[in-house]
Amino acid sequence: MSETSAEQRAVAAEQAYVDVVYERLEESAKVATSLVKEGYARGTVGNEGGLVERDAMVFQAQRRLSALNAAHEGLVFGRLDLTDGEARYIGRIGVRDADREILLVDWRAPAAALFYQATAQEPSGVIRRRVLRSSGKRVVGVEDDLLDAEAAPEDMEVIGEGALLASLSRARDATMHSVVATIQKEQDEAIRAPVRGATIIGGGPGTGKTVVALHRAAFLLYSDRRRFERGGVLVVGPSSVFMAYIERVLPSLGETAVTLRSLGEVVDGIRAGEHDDAVAAAAKGSARMLAVLRRLARAPQPGEPTSFRYFYKDDVLTLDAKQLAGIRRTLLSGLKRNRAYAKAPAAVASALWRQVHGERALEKGEEEFLEVLTSDHRFVDFIEAWWPPVDAVELWRTLGRRLPELADGAFDAEEVAAMRASWAVSTQEGGVPRIEDVPLIDELRYLVGEVPPPEEEHDDVPRQLMSFERREREQDDALRSTTSIEDDGYAHVLVDEAQDLSPMQWRMLGRRGRQASWTIVGDPAQSSWPAPQEAADARAEALAGKDEHRFRLSTNYRNSAEVYDLAARVAKVAIPGADLADAVRRTGEQPDHRWVADADLAASVAETARELLERVDGTVAVVAPRAALGTVRADLADLVAAHPDRLRVLDGLDTKGLEFDAVAVVEPDAIIAESEAGWRTFYVVLTRATQLLVTVGTSETWLARVA
Repeated sequence: MSETSAEQRAVAAEQAYVDVVYERLEESAKVATSLVKEGYARGTVGNEGGLVERDAMVFQAQRRLSALNAAHEGLVFGRLDLTDGEARYIGRIGVRDADREILLVDWRAPAAALFYQATAQEPSGVIRRRVLRSSGKRVVGVEDDLLDAEAAPEDMEVIGEGALLASLSRARDATMHSVVATIQKEQDEAIRAPVRGATIIGGGPGTGKTVVALHRAAFLLYSDRRRFERGGVLVVGPSSVFMAYIERVLPSLGETAVTLRSLGEVVDGIRAGEHDDAVAAAAKGSARMLAVLRRLARAPQPGEPTSFRYFYKDDVLTLDAKQLAGIRRTLLSGLKRNRAYAKAPAAVASALWRQVHGERALEKGEEEFLEVLTSDHRFVDFIEAWWPPVDAVELWRTLGRRLPELADGAFDAEEVAAMRASWAVSTQEGGVPRIEDVPLIDELRYLVGEVPPPEEEHDDVPRQLMSFERREREQDDALRSTTSIEDDGYAHVLVDEAQDLSPMQWRMLGRRGRQASWTIVGDPAQSSWPAPQEAADARAEALAGKDEHRFRLSTNYRNSAEVYDLAARVAKVAIPGADLADAVRRTGEQPDHRWVADADLAASVAETARELLERVDGTVAVVAPRAALGTVRADLADLVAAHPDRLRVLDGLDTKGLEFDAVAVVEPDAIIAESEAGWRTFYVVLTRATQLLVTVGTSETWLARVA
């Protein structure tokens, strides 16, 4: 029999089984839909118990329906033929027949582990592992791995060259896909690592770190759903481009209860999408910034009064700048600024009462003094001006102009100038924070506390005139009823491209994962952060007390050997100790280097982009220096409009975590010169290409160095 006819028979046989699974899936979906309707119907009984029962039923049914719908594409992807004669099918979710017999094993279940862990050296009772390739509900092909030839029946057919190698040549599109059918043993070990503590996944480019981490998140939700759904799973990536790229992976694995945030979106209510220049970014992210923020949080606000005088009976009561500073220190010694809002009036009033010496005043006593004082608009106005509630974002906006006085020599003149220039742009009308500003705002939220809630319009007593006890009691109640930054946290935190995080970003994430387990993905050789030890110290603080489980992925599945050979030469020259993985395939396509005159650069870049679009079926990236990004995007605007799903124009940092069938690198020497981490960024850019790589530039200094 021919190979083709053998595959046709195999496809037909698998299709028959897949049809049965899909029929059962549809039946389950109908049951879930009916439960949703029944749940709403039960809510019409009109009593509280009925509403609770309705909500519980609807929630559970909707969750099951969402899982069924999300797993619909490529539902059945694997089969194990075991030595005991069992044929075990593996899929994105578990499915049982009407008699509760297993039709499909969820890929995260212990019974599915053999699909990933069995090898020819240790088959563990597996004779043949088969991967089903599907389009929708239709099986279009199969790929087999024969693991135990001695145990195989004489009539067992083995088809294809292996699922992994077949998947490596697939054209990329605009989003990352699940690799649940082709996970390798070392990847599966990381996915199924112990739940507690921090799982550290390292390895060079293209080793599958990101997709392994995402599959680990799905595995954790499966293994302890109550814990991780209740506490939440936070997935953090380097950019909004990256988050859009990975957003389909977890839903395709049947998981939707996950929060995906880029580093510029971690703080609720803030969306930052642009990076600062290298000098400002390094300064803002440095641990040195923490002392500046602490000074800002404690410092008087611009325009605050520096003295207060009050006439009471026969006494003139005065508080000068030194006395007010002493009261401020006392209030802030045990409380955050906004938390002390309710205590400020009492502290000032107490200091004033200590100055009362007149006989008439002393006869009336402190109670009357306080009643008179707190009813006086002059005192009320002073308190509100001297101790106003402080919003972290508004406080951050003032930092640019106050930086020289607050820095206290922590930053040099170049760093101060770069940061002030950044603030000037970000705080102008229509300006927004940069990605590096987000952890600073978060730190200020933590340092000053939540803004006290405004007084209710229906309140018959203005907040300023309340008794001190009522003012403080109502603020305490309001703060307890909301989630403060100190209590913000998740059950699991997954951080990708962790090698790029600054100390301030580690502090931001650490606050959200104090009680969490962690998955941390990174490769130091790809780091764009210029002070790795400083970042390592901040990471250690964020993970304090947590056991660490380390895994290294050793095989580069993304790049062709020709592309990675060039990238590895760059790493060996410029990145000491780089973790260089083994590329497993060759295409015969060597990287192409083109040198042109300045006047011809734009035309050459456009010509190269058009050529790559013609040569590959999938995606193409044009990567340019940040300073030239706007120009290159304008030059290629028509081409991007003609190929919106295939062509991207990015800078080096925004390529982090992404991959493309072809990459054109514009002015490599300029990318290298952009920052202290320029060589590392260039290494990252080179390793984004799966098939074709072209460099276009007006100089060739970099190539001479790595030749």
